[in-house]
Amino acid sequence: MTLSNVFLTGCDQNTQWMLPWFVSEYKKHNITPLVFADFGISKSLLQTAKDKKWFHEILPLHSDMSQGWFKKPKAMNKCGEKYKNTCWLDTDCQVVGNISGIFGHIEPGKLSMAEDKPWSKRRGETWHNSGVVAFTGVPYILKQWMKLVRERPTVGDQETLHMMIPNPIMRMSMILDLPNEYNVLRIQHDDGTVPNNPLIYHWTGKRGKDYIRGLINE
Repeated sequence: MTLSNVFLTGCDQNTQWMLPWFVSEYKKHNITPLVFADFGISKSLLQTAKDKKWFHEILPLHSDMSQGWFKKPKAMNKCGEKYKNTCWLDTDCQVVGNISGIFGHIEPGKLSMAEDKPWSKRRGETWHNSGVVAFTGVPYILKQWMKLVRERPTVGDQETLHMMIPNPIMRMSMILDLPNEYNVLRIQHDDGTVPNNPLIYHWTGKRGKDYIRGLINE
C-alpha cells in the first residue's frame, strides 16, 4: 500500500551528530513515517538507524559527490516519486509538536514553504526558507531546482531556489506560504517575532548549532 504522507530528512557525516537528537524530538510528537536520505553518514550510525528502526525507508544518495545541501532537492525528487505527499525537514529543525497538519497546506504544482521573515526584512524582498518544504508528487519547480543546483553548485539551495523565482507573480505560482509556526527561525527569537504555538524551531547558523549542542548535552 502506498503511503499518503511522509516526512523526509537527510544528512552527511558533517551534520550527522544532530541526527539522533532530531529523530528523538520528531518521534516524541509524531507517528507519520520518516524517510531518511543518506548523504554519506558513517557506517556505524547507519547501522544504529537500521537496528533501532528510526526510518520507514533509507534512500542511498552517498555516491553523489555534491555538498549535502545540494543533494536535498534530489532526495526530495526521489521521495516525491514514491509517495503522494512529502515534507522535507532539515536536521537542525526541532519538532516540538504534532506537525501532520502541514499536509493540509499543500497544493499540486507548488512547494509549500514559510517566509524567511528575518531574511525578507534584511533583503527588502520576500524570501522563503528551505528548511521545511512540503509538496505533492514531483512539482515542475522541484525538478528545475534539482537541475539548477546540479548545474550551478556555487551557493546554498535556498539561494538557488530564490534565483529561480525573481518576481512576485512567479513566486505566487510556484510557492504556497506555510504558516510561520511550521518553521520558526532562530533569528525570530532575537527579533521578538516568534508566533504563538510554534511547532518547529529551526536552529540556523553557528549559534543555532551551539544551542542544539547544549540541548543534546543537557
